[in-house]
Amino acid sequence: MSLPGARGAWLVDWTSGLALGSAGESPVGDHETTAAESAELARAAAEFESPAGTGDGALPPEAGAPPVEDLIVSTRVGYHVIRFVETDFDSSVFLHLWLDRSTGNLALARIRLGDLAERLVLG
Repeated sequence: MSLPGARGAWLVDWTSGLALGSAGESPVGDHETTAAESAELARAAAEFESPAGTGDGALPPEAGAPPVEDLIVSTRVGYHVIRFVETDFDSSVFLHLWLDRSTGNLALARIRLGDLAERLVLG
C-alpha cells in the first residue's frame, strides 16, 4: 500500500474467489465481493488464453505458469491490476491492486506488483 495512488490490494484464490488477504479500501465497499469479482476476471483471462485453444482454463504444461502474466482494467477513476503468481505447484493465486487514476503510476505499479509476486512464498 506504499505505492503512490494505491487504494486497495488483495491476495485472491481465483478458483474459489476468496480473499486470502486484503488491505486498504474496496471499490464496492466489501473486500470479499471485490475478490470474488476479480476472480471472475482471472478465470475469464485463463479461458481466453488456455493452451491448445481448449477454452477450459487449464494451466499450461509448465508447472504453475498461468496463461496470462497480468490483466489491467481501466475505469474512469482508476486501474485494477491483476498479477498472477507463478509457483512450482498448481497455483491459483493472484494479486489485485486498485490504483487511483489521477495519482497512481500504472507502469510503476506493474513493476512493483511483479516484484511482489516473485517474492511471495506460498506453502
